Amino acid sequence: MTKRRNTTLRILIALVAVLCLTSCGGGIQNSINPAGPQADNLSRLWWLMFTVCSVVFVIVMIVLLLSLRNRTKESISELPPQVEPPQNQERRRRNVVISAATVTVVVLFVFLIASFSAGRSMTAELAHKNGLAIDVTGHQWWWEIRYSDIDASNIFTTANEIHIPVGVPVTFTLHGGDVIHSFWVPNLAGKKDLIPGKVNTLWLQADKPGVYRGQCAEYCGLQHAQMALWVVAEPQEQFNAWRQSQTQTSVPPASDSQKRGQQVFLSSTCVMCHAINGTPAGSNIGPNLTHVGSRNTIAAATMSNTREHLAQWIKDSQQVKPGNKMPQQNLSDADLQSVIDYLQSLK
Repeated sequence: MTKRRNTTLRILIALVAVLCLTSCGGGIQNSINPAGPQADNLSRLWWLMFTVCSVVFVIVMIVLLLSLRNRTKESISELPPQVEPPQNQERRRRNVVISAATVTVVVLFVFLIASFSAGRSMTAELAHKNGLAIDVTGHQWWWEIRYSDIDASNIFTTANEIHIPVGVPVTFTLHGGDVIHSFWVPNLAGKKDLIPGKVNTLWLQADKPGVYRGQCAEYCGLQHAQMALWVVAEPQEQFNAWRQSQTQTSVPPASDSQKRGQQVFLSSTCVMCHAINGTPAGSNIGPNLTHVGSRNTIAAATMSNTREHLAQWIKDSQQVKPGNKMPQQNLSDADLQSVIDYLQSLK
């Protein structure tokens, strides 16, 4: 009996611990710390289900403990047990079953209505004519980001880092470049799959400035866990300035080392996969590097964009993300440093 009570106590303690952990609002990736209307709907649905299920669990545990307690009293009592008439027993059992079934049906209907409401709000057609349109293509294992616009001069491509203005609905058109991926930014919206040969759409909105981490939520291969992205929500003026800079061609190399780095880049296998606008490099197999120096991370948010990490990634990316499609670069130390100087100047 003591062992059963200890087990029940451990379960209750674990439940309280989960509640405390999930109610913590901090963290860079937290679906119950919403920063937009989509995530807010999902958060309310989660808390509703968590609260109801917790109450049901507590009630079941209380009933279990009471039944164990009554059985213990009966076993140690010296008086003969009182026998309840069969009619009363049958009536009481029937009432318990009917009550439990009624409560279960009501709870399930509440969950159904709440889930339908949350799902409908996520797929509702909004007036996005004045919003922002972004095409996202998932690759193994990075994100291709293309900003669309009716003015061709405002169209540009970047990778793994999405900037959006605060308070503006953003429509994402999702494509699968090779296998099935799933686009998920927990603080801003639910997840949506990127399926090869099929176009899916998703909209989200950030109500407050911040940097929100997203990731692939569908297993897509060896480096699925290291396929992340950043969504940077910023004021409209700051976003406009960033977008204007992204539409420009690459910055010409200024120093001798940067010029040497550009020559090495254009004469190596780098041009077979990467594009740098304003140069002969125009391949779209890998991420566009036109403004790579202004990004916070490299390798799909695997490493911060520092000189040391760039050197490590360029020299042998397989040590960082085994199985990725970038080949090893056999560059001399001098050429490697020049290439890094050049890439860091692309802002």
